[in-house]
Amino acid sequence: MKTIKLLTIATAAAIIAGGLTSAPAQDTSDSAAGTRPGRGQFLQRIAKKLNLTDDQKSQIKAVRGGEKDTLKSLFGQLHDARKNLRAAIHANGANEAAVRAASAKAASVEADLAVERMKLYGKIAPILTDQQRRKIADFEQRFDNMVGGAIARMDERSDN
Repeated sequence: MKTIKLLTIATAAAIIAGGLTSAPAQDTSDSAAGTRPGRGQFLQRIAKKLNLTDDQKSQIKAVRGGEKDTLKSLFGQLHDARKNLRAAIHANGANEAAVRAASAKAASVEADLAVERMKLYGKIAPILTDQQRRKIADFEQRFDNMVGGAIARMDERSDN
């Protein structure tokens, strides 16, 4: 389960509807330490903002349950590929070929995960109303704007 907890906010947003109903009420591994809200709380807030009906929640839970093993495997593979990439970058005698090979492996797993997310969204989108799908698109747009703003601030800081 540790690899699932490593989801970034971006990944959570991308599979937002897929994990809404199966998250625990509180993920105490992080929230108990006071470092940040648990993933369960984050997903519950999103479910509330989408105003999912009980029927929608049960349908989404069934879809997500059918993909749980595949997603867990892919997130595990991605975690391993990223660890291997970091190791290649920091290895004694690191070279471009090794880093490119490790990076290509990580990219390949990310592509597999993107395809799985597309399939998952294709199964979940029909469960949602047009308004709920618009809310997801709005959330993703706000996230893109936030990341774009962070990148712009990095440019500003490097110019000073």
